[in-house]
Amino acid sequence: MESKKCSQELQGGWFKDWFNTPYYHLLYRNRDMREAQYFIDRLAAQLDFQPGQEAMDLACGKGRHSIYLAEKGLDVTGLDLSQENIRRASASAHERLRFYEHDMRRVFAEDRFDYVFNLFTSFGYFDADEDDYCVIHAIAQALKPGGRLVLDFLNPAFLLDNLQAHEEKVIDGVRFQLRRQVRDGFVVKDIAIQDGAISLAYTERVKLINKDRFEYYFSCCGLEVEELFGDYALNPIILLGVSGCCLSSEKGLKSF
Repeated sequence: MESKKCSQELQGGWFKDWFNTPYYHLLYRNRDMREAQYFIDRLAAQLDFQPGQEAMDLACGKGRHSIYLAEKGLDVTGLDLSQENIRRASASAHERLRFYEHDMRRVFAEDRFDYVFNLFTSFGYFDADEDDYCVIHAIAQALKPGGRLVLDFLNPAFLLDNLQAHEEKVIDGVRFQLRRQVRDGFVVKDIAIQDGAISLAYTERVKLINKDRFEYYFSCCGLEVEELFGDYALNPIILLGVSGCCLSSEKGLKSF
C-alpha cells in the first residue's frame, strides 16, 4: 500500500460542485457554531490543549471548528477544497487563524502540527482506496512527533440499521427532497432542490469505511488507533478519536 499513488488533480467530483453552492450552506445551516463549540470543548478536555499548539482543520468548511479552536488558544490552519468555503472562512482570519484552498490528498506540511482534525464526516469522498490512503499519509506527514489526529466517520453498522431513506425539508422557502441509499459501498444522498422556478439536483457520496480498514490505513502510515467514541459527547463507538496511541516512524515516536 505504501507504494500506491493518489489520482491526478481533481477534474470534478460531487463535492467540488455541491460545496460551492449557496444551497449546501442553507441545507446544513443547523450545523452551527454552538454544535462546534460543544464538540471542541469536550475535545479540549480530552486532549488537554495547550496555548500556542498548532492545529490543522482538514476539510474545514466555513471554519466553524477552526474559529473556536483558535479561541481555545491554538494556532490554527484551516484547509478546504471549496473556494466558496475558504472565501467565507477567511472573513474570520487573524494572526493565529488562517485558511487555504487545498486538496487533502496532498502533503501540506511536514512535522508541523500538534493536532489534525478531520470532522463533519469529511473522509471517504473519493472513489479510489488509494486516494483514501493518500489522505492518511498526508496527515501523518503533517503531524509533529507526539501529534494527534481526531477523525469523524460514519459507523457502517449503525447507519445500515438506521438509514432514513426519504426526507423533505423546506428552509427559507426552498424545498429539499432527500433520498438516501447504500450503493456499491457508499452512502448516496440524492438531493432535489426546488427554489421557486429553479430546479436543481446534487448527489453526495460518502464511502462506508469500517474500523479494520482505518486500522490498515493507519498501520501503513505508522499510526495506531487508541480510542473510539460514539458521538460528539465522546460516548463510545462511532467517532474515531486517535488520541494518545504510540507508534514509531522514521521521524521518531509519535502519539495519536
